Amino acid sequence: MTSQRTEVTSGTAPTSRCLRALVWNRRDSPGSEYFELRESTDGWMLAGSVVLAEGGLPYAVDYTVLCDRQWLTHEARILLKRGDVEQSLTLRVDAQRRWWRGGDELPQFRGCSDVDLSFTPSTNTLPIRRLSLEVGQGSDVTAVWVRMPDLSLEPLPQRYTRLTSTRYRYESRGGSFVAEVETDELGLVLNYPPGWERVAFTKR
Repeated sequence: MTSQRTEVTSGTAPTSRCLRALVWNRRDSPGSEYFELRESTDGWMLAGSVVLAEGGLPYAVDYTVLCDRQWLTHEARILLKRGDVEQSLTLRVDAQRRWWRGGDELPQFRGCSDVDLSFTPSTNTLPIRRLSLEVGQGSDVTAVWVRMPDLSLEPLPQRYTRLTSTRYRYESRGGSFVAEVETDELGLVLNYPPGWERVAFTKR
């Protein structure tokens, strides 16, 4: 895959250092991702290159998510490719937690803290780090859900409950989907059944 990450990140991210690079494999269908968590003076950047097969069709997705020091999403940029077909999406969030696509506000997402990209486990890290739950605590959030394959947007009610120092119960849509997610010390996913597992990583 020829990465489009330069186009996705151009002009958006301050100088940063990589805290961890890793590879996830998708277990329930063909797919993998190369991912980096980066830190700057302004906050955090999640950047990934994903290859997926959906409905028998190949997809390549490059994305970046920029967050402040409190792990609040400020910007998400996505470039999706399928052969000669390209789709892009840029979301920005202002100081009043209003979400914008281009010059258009998306009022149904006003007040949301997180973006949730359906094609990667990386964005689970955002509420995990932002909420800083104690073991036994849980919290409800509503994320801006970016869906495959059309990059459509929906509000997605979710609940995170910290079960142990490294394991969380994730629930969405009122409990219609439930998974136990294992994470590392940075809050990055190790295992997210039935979908993703980490197979390689760099140490700090």
